[in-house]
Amino acid sequence: MSQPLQPRPKGIGAASLTLGGIAAAFAVASCCALPILLTSAGLGVAWLSGIAVATAPFRTPLLIVGALFLLFGAVLLGRQQVAASRCGPDGVCTPPAVRIFTFAGLLVGVVLLYLGYRYA
Repeated sequence: MSQPLQPRPKGIGAASLTLGGIAAAFAVASCCALPILLTSAGLGVAWLSGIAVATAPFRTPLLIVGALFLLFGAVLLGRQQVAASRCGPDGVCTPPAVRIFTFAGLLVGVVLLYLGYRYA
């Protein structure tokens, strides 16, 4: 007997795209911006050298992929916000905590992407 399919959790698309955007932005920023910022804060950054060497040749594609992921994540988050305003008490909507964390992730991704672009 097969199990009935469980409904997909709400908000997983925007959160996944945001996480992918953060990963790409981190890879871009690990080249130059993060070592500068972390060293100025007094933190050791030796562990970033391996990531920086691996991602340096792919800087432009990572910038593009990161920007697209963050853009589409923001679009999906906006659609979730609109749907949440129409959702009644018995409707299934994206929980507010998921939307808040996704928004915070989008901000972190945009900052990392900007720093990676600016300081590389």
